[in-house]
Amino acid sequence: MEKKKENLLEVGEFIAEYASHLMGCGVHTSRVIRNSKRIGESFGYTAQLSIFQKSMTLSLYDKQTHEHYNEVVETPSLPINFEQNSELSALSWETYDNHLPLSILKKKYERIISKPAINPFTVLALVSCANASFCKLFGGDWYSVGIVFLATAAGFFLKQRLSLTILNHYIIFIVSAFVASLCASTTLLFNTTSDIAMATSVLFLVPGVPLINGVIDIVEGHTLTGFARLTQAILLIVCIAIGMAFTLFLIKDNIL
Repeated sequence: MEKKKENLLEVGEFIAEYASHLMGCGVHTSRVIRNSKRIGESFGYTAQLSIFQKSMTLSLYDKQTHEHYNEVVETPSLPINFEQNSELSALSWETYDNHLPLSILKKKYERIISKPAINPFTVLALVSCANASFCKLFGGDWYSVGIVFLATAAGFFLKQRLSLTILNHYIIFIVSAFVASLCASTTLLFNTTSDIAMATSVLFLVPGVPLINGVIDIVEGHTLTGFARLTQAILLIVCIAIGMAFTLFLIKDNIL
């Protein structure tokens, strides 16, 4: 007996949510398209996506009935989450290989996206250790390493708190870079590697994922999305520079 086909509307709504969630938490464009098409094919539909930085258009087509489903969905702003990205991609393969019913697929999807995030204080400690390690790697002494650890902790904690508000994220980057570099500038009070300390104190703000995704998107032919991501990353880097510039302006007499 032939398996009953899932409703076009319900499948389309799920794929639209799935694709927008993937895009929001830091997946490059071609991977979002491949995963979404794979899920569409598992239900017997042909999916086409046009993806931009802030929105995407999904078109789902049934070759048997010639029915179409079209939806424009907004891309949410979500934290970068590599674990979710990996599990959601694996879910698309599981759906394709095992022909999961839509109801089971939705339950697995909800289970993945509802997993609790890593404790913010754990992230804070790990990021501070990472920046302190960079300081040592780039030639900083142990005094600088300790100060960079504390400066990063202060800047990252402020970023975490401000991210919970409605404050513009560019302003958040400027303020966080200013606080981190200002705390790191206390190395000027000691006979230590202050230049390395200040430079590495703001590395936690460098937008590595948008930079990498932007290059991947351009190389794979998604030029508009790639340039949009690179533009956003460059603006964030400029914000980091502005925050550090405020610190340098305050301590310029000590430097000279």
